[in-house]
Amino acid sequence: MRIDIYRWETVVDLPMPNPSLSVESEVKKLLQRMTLEEKVAQLGSIPGSRLLEKGEFSREKAKMHLSKGIGQITRVSGGTREITSPKARAGVANEIQRYLKEETRLGIPAIIHEECLSGFMAYGATTFPQATGMASTWDPELVQNISAAIRRQMRAFGVHQGLSPVLDVVRDPRWGRNEETFGEDPYLVASIGVAYVKGLQGDNWQERVIATPKHFAAHGFSEGGRNQAPVHVPLREFKEVFLFPFEAAVKEADAWSLMNAYHDVDGVPCAASRELLTEVLRHEWGFKGFVVSDYGAVKMLQTFHHVAADQKDAAVQALEAGIDIELPSVDYYGEPLLQAVKEGDVSGAIVDEAVTRVLRAKILLGLFENRYVDVEVAAQSLDTAEDRALALNAAKESIVLLKNDGTLPLSKKVKAIAVSGPNADSTRNLHGDYSYTAHLRCEEDAVPTVSVLAGIKNRVSPKTAVHYAKGCDISDMSTEGFKEACETARGSDVVVAVVGEKSGLSPSDVSGEFRDRSSLGLPGVQEELVKVLYELGKPVVVVLINGRPLSVKWVAEKCSAVIEAWVPGEEGGNAVADVLFGDYNPGGKLPVSFPQEVGQIPVNFNRRPSSFGDYVFCSSKPLFTFGHGLSYTTFEYNSLTITPEKVGSAGRVALSFDVRNSGDRKGDEVVQLYIRDEVASVTRPVKELKGFKRLTLEPDEKRTVTLKLSIDRLAFYDRQMRFVVEPGTVKVMVGSSSEDIRLIGSFEIVGDTKVVPSQRTFFSEVTVH
Repeated sequence: MRIDIYRWETVVDLPMPNPSLSVESEVKKLLQRMTLEEKVAQLGSIPGSRLLEKGEFSREKAKMHLSKGIGQITRVSGGTREITSPKARAGVANEIQRYLKEETRLGIPAIIHEECLSGFMAYGATTFPQATGMASTWDPELVQNISAAIRRQMRAFGVHQGLSPVLDVVRDPRWGRNEETFGEDPYLVASIGVAYVKGLQGDNWQERVIATPKHFAAHGFSEGGRNQAPVHVPLREFKEVFLFPFEAAVKEADAWSLMNAYHDVDGVPCAASRELLTEVLRHEWGFKGFVVSDYGAVKMLQTFHHVAADQKDAAVQALEAGIDIELPSVDYYGEPLLQAVKEGDVSGAIVDEAVTRVLRAKILLGLFENRYVDVEVAAQSLDTAEDRALALNAAKESIVLLKNDGTLPLSKKVKAIAVSGPNADSTRNLHGDYSYTAHLRCEEDAVPTVSVLAGIKNRVSPKTAVHYAKGCDISDMSTEGFKEACETARGSDVVVAVVGEKSGLSPSDVSGEFRDRSSLGLPGVQEELVKVLYELGKPVVVVLINGRPLSVKWVAEKCSAVIEAWVPGEEGGNAVADVLFGDYNPGGKLPVSFPQEVGQIPVNFNRRPSSFGDYVFCSSKPLFTFGHGLSYTTFEYNSLTITPEKVGSAGRVALSFDVRNSGDRKGDEVVQLYIRDEVASVTRPVKELKGFKRLTLEPDEKRTVTLKLSIDRLAFYDRQMRFVVEPGTVKVMVGSSSEDIRLIGSFEIVGDTKVVPSQRTFFSEVTVH
């Protein structure tokens, strides 16, 4: 019997949830009615593009792929260039759900998932700064607002799950996916990641987009910086550093899905690790949601890792480990899994557990009673004026001023500016690898984008001449454009060189997934271009558009100013121009350390003391350290107080200090709290970030910042692998970066060693008055 989706009727074997019954009762009721084939179908997905014929929904193709139902639909909006009309994309989502309701026995709706790393990956959707740029804001509230805007756009198109955020703690800048991460420090990654999850999921299940923290776990420290390569991390470090952001996302933000990592740890692929995906995630952390495979990860157990003999073996290993849904398409979780169940190679109970988790999410999302979207609303939901304003603000907050000899800010009345570099007039290169523009290799931007050159022209006075010459391309070795670039520079008062990388997944891209590098200098002849411009004797301001920390030692030493803009998104050009001309005072801070040379890697700030020995021709210190970022004003720190000076292992301390804007411009400062356990049973990092706060201060304005630090935040795994707080002295360091420490103090933990329970405090409480 078919029923109207907008009202309830009492009928026999009604497949839709009854609101008077509990979710678990409804799940059980559905499960009892399902055949084995229908159950297994809920553990798979199908790309939306496979259901299209000439850009329109095909009922014939749907009959081929959806006859038993389906768990998920892969990227209706972000998986094809066939349909760019918002109404058409929303309409396809409706047609898929209508087919499932009307043409399958049980009418179970599908979860539609999309990518959303720097925004909803769809034609016309807002492109915000790539993730490293978000982390450079050190502003969780801003990031939560960004992901809430992404949620609104996605739900308007019938999307229920976003495959973000990336919570990999990154320790090797050679890895191409640096730009997708929130940086090198677990506390910062967790703080920004939790904010992202909360914004994407919201408070109301009926409006939720399920977040999918990934890649579980330690994907950001792979062998040689190569994507998908093995990870060599000791268990203690694995737990304290690489699992911490995921644990926070599960326990603090109630993340409802997770995605496995591709690599193996000590010979065990994450996709086949029951210890990771079940014992840790579900039993230790109490995770209630479902796990999706990274695209092709189940297949890779057979074809890449060679731990499975065949398709059936791979499916069994992945399902028993804890992967509930195979993405992006039904493959090993199709006929091979059916065969495994029928032959007794895997328990039907395990299948039921996975299906239960999928059905539970669908019921909570309200998909049975509200599976369709209004195509008219969808058409008006993308990249609104408010969204663009948010993208501009995010891009401005993400910019880090690495160096300034006083050249910046520039005068808008300067007579002539020379603009050069391969990223100066590019809009494409302001987009990261998981934007629609870059990911689908679009010839034109999928959303209106402002280049740096256009932003500069928008800011200068009518009498200012702006001379542009590209100079060179991103990675080829031709220097033919140098002559023109030098000619424009000779007739100008200042040179702005916009250089860096191009993000994406194609062979012409130098950053992004599968775009790992063995060197970290500016690609191609870009540094040579900057050198010839510098030799003309003009002030040279370098703007970096890049996805990873680069070795730009010569640039940092010689040029007048260096701006790190990362991959700033659609409003990147306006944001850079606002900083260049002082309309915005930069306040971003680095979430990663920049190496002087590639041979220093790893160069993260929070290494252990024995890691700081120098090389023959180079120190072990970074070029620019974690937390670094300059301003056009100055800030004074004073009056550190620590209360109490002695505290038990179950208590907490309050650390208060004053911050004053001692310059003549309004500006932002990110105050950072670091600690060091002076003597411990195992070696500890020289510094650990334990709190931060971004402040906006008027000239001469003073604010008092108080960070309340729970002592269980100082726990670590001791020699017996117990998670403990030990008595002893804790050094306190407050400053403007991990190296620019302004205030130092200490407190003492007294009493016996305490084993910390699983329910612990993840973040310091911060108040400003």
